Amino acid sequence: MKTIGNILWFIFTGLFSAIGYFLVGLIFCITIIGIPFGLQCFKFARLCIWPFGTEVNTDFGKHPIANVIWIILFGLGLCISFFIVGLIWCVTIIGIPFGLQCFKLAKLSIVPFGATID
Repeated sequence: MKTIGNILWFIFTGLFSAIGYFLVGLIFCITIIGIPFGLQCFKFARLCIWPFGTEVNTDFGKHPIANVIWIILFGLGLCISFFIVGLIWCVTIIGIPFGLQCFKLAKLSIVPFGATID
């Protein structure tokens, strides 16, 4: 199921999301101040390609100031959007695994600094 889920996710959602996050990460990395935010976008891009079979572990305490800045500028909007898309996916039985992956991305989008993807 993990392989089939990853292939379907990659075709319908993952490729476009990963390219978008990668480009935003490159734009952030142009400035020195934006490099930490760009690195978090690269973390999103990596998870967007193959989310099935991975686990996201968040740790707000590692970088609390960076996480607060992220939440205010980007995190809250990203989290709400991933949560809404996850709810839409979960309307059908077939979409529930994809909805769960959106919830995983929502968890990462709220506090990406200090989060690990296993």
